[in-house]
Amino acid sequence: MIDRETAWNILCEFTKSDGLRNHAKAVETCVAAYARKFGEDEQRWSITALLHDFDWEIHPTLDGHPIKGSPILAERGVDEEMRRAILSHANHTEVARLSTLEKTLFACDELAGFITAISYVKPHRSVFEVDAASVKKKMKDKAFARSVNRQDIVDGAQEMGVPLDEHIDFCVKAMQGRAEELGLKGNLDA
Repeated sequence: MIDRETAWNILCEFTKSDGLRNHAKAVETCVAAYARKFGEDEQRWSITALLHDFDWEIHPTLDGHPIKGSPILAERGVDEEMRRAILSHANHTEVARLSTLEKTLFACDELAGFITAISYVKPHRSVFEVDAASVKKKMKDKAFARSVNRQDIVDGAQEMGVPLDEHIDFCVKAMQGRAEELGLKGNLDA
């Protein structure tokens, strides 16, 4: 299995946007926290999450991402279980989510992006100002972060068998634990 540094280098080779790199780290943060909670292989889960959108900039369409990225990952030593999880995080691939890793990656992807977006509009631009209630309130505002699929957030928690409020709270807390690295600490001191 590849290590995190190799995964990070793959991500950076294909992803030039800091925003997309930070999204990958945010999803990684949530997925790794669940790996610890479930007693799973944290490194394997982290690397899978870190790479889930690595090809978005080179394949930014549904017929490309993540399908065309999978062979690239295979060439780079990413194993089949991890590639399958990456394929399953996108509904349009029609790869059923069967494993706990697959379900967790799907459940954390849109939610991590949504938590990030909410953090940016808070007074101090901080994830420490975000909680489950504020996420659920913003989910009702269809004009906010339009590209985030709210149904995927709901379905993801349901597929994991975790109540939505609990899932949101878990991911917010995980991201708070890595706030500075994710660029979400904000200016709470101001």
